[in-house]
Amino acid sequence: MRSRKAPLPKLWLMTDERGSNPVLQAKRLPKGSGIVFRHYATAASLRRKLFNQVQRVARKRRLVLMFAGPPKQARAWGADGAHHRSALKSEGVRTVAVHTRAEKTIATRLGADLIFVSPVFKTRSHARAKPLGVKRLGLIIGTNRDRTIALGGLSKNRFRQLSGLGVHGWAGIDAFD
Repeated sequence: MRSRKAPLPKLWLMTDERGSNPVLQAKRLPKGSGIVFRHYATAASLRRKLFNQVQRVARKRRLVLMFAGPPKQARAWGADGAHHRSALKSEGVRTVAVHTRAEKTIATRLGADLIFVSPVFKTRSHARAKPLGVKRLGLIIGTNRDRTIALGGLSKNRFRQLSGLGVHGWAGIDAFD
């Protein structure tokens, strides 16, 4: 697992069955970016095979690869860390998704390395969810901006709208196609 003291990426790909091929997307990411491998609905054997393919690209390109699931499984699969609420009690890089200020406060107190706040803008992946918008995102993250990754309807241009908030970076599912 990756050291928690190493600098963490500002740009993240969230893999998803609804998105494009994650292996191809990983090849397009700038070196030093991060990937949160999700693919929750993929059958276990196919999920592991796909993870291994993404992992080969990640290692060659020096990408940080997180596994969305229990820390024990992330460690067994050779991920750099876990993206999961229980990851807050594990070793390696620890990331978590939050949607409210209360969730963000808990994640911060428990020592999350990065906090993915979503959905910032309207997004295809959460079409029915009400977007937070810039103001509500700012209220949720408060002064703890250096560990915040904005997620939901983001692109390079959209991320510029958040420049005044000082968030660490952004993530997307299909922003890298």
